[in-house]
Amino acid sequence: MTYAKLTEFTEAQQQLARVAKALSHPARVAIIELLAARKTCISGDIAAELPLSRTTVSQHLQELKAAGLIRGDIDGLTVCYCLDTELLARVQRQFAGFFEQATCCDGPAGCAC
Repeated sequence: MTYAKLTEFTEAQQQLARVAKALSHPARVAIIELLAARKTCISGDIAAELPLSRTTVSQHLQELKAAGLIRGDIDGLTVCYCLDTELLARVQRQFAGFFEQATCCDGPAGCAC
C-alpha cells in the first residue's frame, strides 16, 4: 500500500493542492461563482440555480466546505452558505505566486529543456 508523505510538503503546498482538488469539478466552480455574484449568504435552494439535483449540490457544498472555501452557518432549519473571502484572497495570492514561479522563463526559448 502506498502512503502519501504529506509531511514532506509545506502547509502552503498542501493547501494549494486541497483547493485545486476542491475546484476540480465544474459544479463546484459554478457554486463559487454563484456565491460570489450574490455577495451574500444564500440560504435558499442553490440547486434551483444549477442543473443538478439537491443531493448532488449538497455533496458539492460539503466538498467546498471541507476545503474551507465556503462556510455553512445554520439558520433555523436552513443552512446559509457564503464564501470564506479571507481564504480565497490567500489562495489567490498563492496561485498567483505559483504560476509566476512556474512561468518564470520567457517562453519556450528561455527554458533549459
